[in-house]
Amino acid sequence: MLKIAVPNKGTLSETAADMLREAGYAVRRDPKELIVADPRNDAEFFYLRPRDIATYVGSGALDVGITGRDLLLDSGSAAQEVQELDFGASTFRFAGPIGRFSSLADLQGARVATSYTGLVGEFLAREGVEVELIRLDGAVESAVRLGVADAVADVVETGSTLRKQGLEIFGPVILESSAVLITTDRTRPGIDTLGRRLQGVMVAHQYVLMDYDLPADLIDAASAVTPGLESPTVSPLRDTGWVAVRVMVPRSDTNQVMDALYEIGARAILVSPIHAARI
Repeated sequence: MLKIAVPNKGTLSETAADMLREAGYAVRRDPKELIVADPRNDAEFFYLRPRDIATYVGSGALDVGITGRDLLLDSGSAAQEVQELDFGASTFRFAGPIGRFSSLADLQGARVATSYTGLVGEFLAREGVEVELIRLDGAVESAVRLGVADAVADVVETGSTLRKQGLEIFGPVILESSAVLITTDRTRPGIDTLGRRLQGVMVAHQYVLMDYDLPADLIDAASAVTPGLESPTVSPLRDTGWVAVRVMVPRSDTNQVMDALYEIGARAILVSPIHAARI
């Protein structure tokens, strides 16, 4: 039975559960449940703190897990990333008082507060910058104002929270993170199936099916607009001068593609969602 670690709370939790549900796995109905058995898929799910998942998987106690790349790298775990899961994106940057720091070298000897001492420490070591790292579990952006640190290293979205604390971003990006699937043994039975199912969910989110009718002599022009993953499926219609085309199209491009096809001469253009896929 495949033992799978899932975030029990936080920004990764809800989307991870939704993806597993769409992939055909059992998920918990009560947020207080810590373990969910799924005999139909020969799997068992363990709901854990996101920060602890890499440790459990790295120790071999659990076979595979969903967590953030930042948490994996910060943990020092032996677990490795299997695949990116296309959600939970975040960017890690340095920030300090406005005008005080302009480059990474300016941090030499400074106190840097962060919730990710392992991740930030390794980054600074690679860059040859020595600092005093101060570990905080939250509200890192307040550390400078309260006199605990000279600068911070934290997740940055718009930077508005940092600006409210009188801080500005400087230096290079520390890490671009997102949710990832991790394991210590990629050959473990069931991991490939889990990965393919999750990949199928991502494809279903990213693409739609587009069907349209088209004069047969315009197939090449239409194929340039909708090339599909391999190539479009083209079927003859009763009217020998027309064909029916089915193709996958990026969801974000749907309306632009429909407009382009109509201009070419396509008609009866229909769009359908994809509920599951194997690519």
